[in-house]
Amino acid sequence: MFNNLSSKLGASVLALTLCGVLLGPGDAAARDLRIALPSNVNTLDPDKSTTVGTDLSVAAHIYTPLVDRGPDMKLRPGLATKWEPIGDNAWRFTLREGVTFSNGEKLDAEAVKWNVERVLDPKTGARNKPWFASISEVKVISPTVVEFATKTAYPDMPDQMSMFLLMPPKWTAENNPSVTALGSGPYELVRFASGDRVELKARKDYWGEKPAFDTVTFRMMPEDSSRISALLAGDIDLITAFPTSEIARIKDSGRAEASAVPGTRGMFLKLNAKRPPFKDNPKLWRALNHGIDRTAINDGLLNGLSEISHCQPLSPAYFGYNPDLKPVPYDPAQAKKLLAEAGFAKGLTMELEIPTGRYLQASDIAQVVASQLGEIGVTVNLREIEFGAWMNKYIVAKNLGDAAYFGLGWPTLDAGGLLNFWEKENPQAYWDNDAFTARAKEARSTNDPAKRTALYKELTKELCEASPSVFLFFTPITYAQSKAIDWQARGDDWVRAIDIKPR
Repeated sequence: MFNNLSSKLGASVLALTLCGVLLGPGDAAARDLRIALPSNVNTLDPDKSTTVGTDLSVAAHIYTPLVDRGPDMKLRPGLATKWEPIGDNAWRFTLREGVTFSNGEKLDAEAVKWNVERVLDPKTGARNKPWFASISEVKVISPTVVEFATKTAYPDMPDQMSMFLLMPPKWTAENNPSVTALGSGPYELVRFASGDRVELKARKDYWGEKPAFDTVTFRMMPEDSSRISALLAGDIDLITAFPTSEIARIKDSGRAEASAVPGTRGMFLKLNAKRPPFKDNPKLWRALNHGIDRTAINDGLLNGLSEISHCQPLSPAYFGYNPDLKPVPYDPAQAKKLLAEAGFAKGLTMELEIPTGRYLQASDIAQVVASQLGEIGVTVNLREIEFGAWMNKYIVAKNLGDAAYFGLGWPTLDAGGLLNFWEKENPQAYWDNDAFTARAKEARSTNDPAKRTALYKELTKELCEASPSVFLFFTPITYAQSKAIDWQARGDDWVRAIDIKPR
C-alpha cells in the first residue's frame, strides 16, 4: 500500500510540474505563464508607443490605467472607481484610496495630473499626445478626485483613458522608462532584453486581485513557424497572429487548442499624399481601390475568416460605423480607365512598404495585391521593413514611401480615435485636408450621439470616396493556447495575463 501511495504521489507531482505548477513547503501553487509575441517590444514607456499588441500589452502588466476594458470589451474600473461628465467641457474621475507604486510613491490625483502634463509636454515626444490634446487643464479636487477640463466636448474620454497607463513621477524623472519600468500594476519588471524577452514577476503588495501567475515571460518570436513549434513543444503557452491555415494543423496535433475571433483592426494601403504620384490625385486613389480583389484575398489566403471592409476604417463594432457604405467592387476595367484619367495611361511604378512581424500574413497579402495591381498596369515594388524600424521611418523620420500596407484599430471602439489618423496635424496622416480635419474635430466636440453619428457618416463617406486610402478587410485574431490555460480571446489586440486563467 505504501509503494502504491508513493507511486500516486510521484505521478501527481510529475503532472503538476508538467503543467507549470511548482509546489514549495507551505506555499500555494506557483504558476508560470509564457507568451510569444509576433514582433519586438520597442519600448516600455507607455507614452512612447501606440502599439497595443506588443508594447502596450506588456506595459499594462506593470502600469495601471484610469479605466480598464475587460475581455468582454466593456469598460470597468481601473484606478478610477467612477467617472462622470461635468457639463460639456469637463470629466471628473474618482480614484481608489491608498494605491501606491511599487516604490511607495502615491498614485493619487497629483500623480494623475503629472502624467497628463508629461504627455502634453512637447519635450516628452509622446506618441499618444494626440489622444489627450483636447485636455486644457487638470484640476486636483482632492487626493482622490481629479477633473479634466477640455477645450471642447470629449465624449469618449473614459474609453481613451483605458489606454492611459500611469507612471510614478519621481521615479520616471530619475530613470529611463524606455528600457526599465516601475508601476502600480500586478507585475514588476525582472528583465527586458529588446529583441528577445520581457520577464515579469507578480507584485506581492498589489492592491487589486492577486495575479493568477507568479511569473510571466513574453518571448519575441517574429517567425510564425517558431511560435507554433514552441507551442507544440510545450515551451510556450499562448501565441497569436499566425496564418489562418495553421489553425487546423495545430488542432489536429492534439497538443494545443487553436481558433480565431473577429478583429477590430482594419488593414489598408496607406498612400503618401504628401508627394507624387499620390499627392492631389483622387482618381489614382480610386483606381487602386477598384484594382484589388478583396474577396479573392480573403478566400485564398485567410480561409474566408476576415471581414471585408465596407469602404471605411470602421467595423460594425465601432461607434460611428457607416452602414450605408458598401465594399468597393473589384472592377479592373474601371481601374484602368481611372488610371489613364489620372495621367498614367502608360502605367505606374510605385513602391509598397510592408512592415514585418506585425500584421497577419502581410508578406503573402502584399504579394497578391502587387500581382492584382500589375494586371491594371501598376508595377508594385515590394519593400519589407521590420515593424519597429518602419515605425521610426514612418513617424519619427516622417519618411513614408509611396505607400504602405498598414493596419489600424482603436481600443476605444469609437470613430473619434480612429479618424484622428487622417487629421492634418496627426504625424501619421500624410494627407493635408483642412475641411476633413475641421469636421473630424467638430465630431469630437459634442456629447450629442446623434450629431456625432451624422458627422461620422459624412467623414467615412469622404474617406471612402476621396482619401488616399485603399481599405481592404479586418483580419481575424488567430490564437492558439496550451491545454493548461484558458484565455478569453479578444479582437482589440490586448494580450494580458490578467485575462488568462490556469486550468
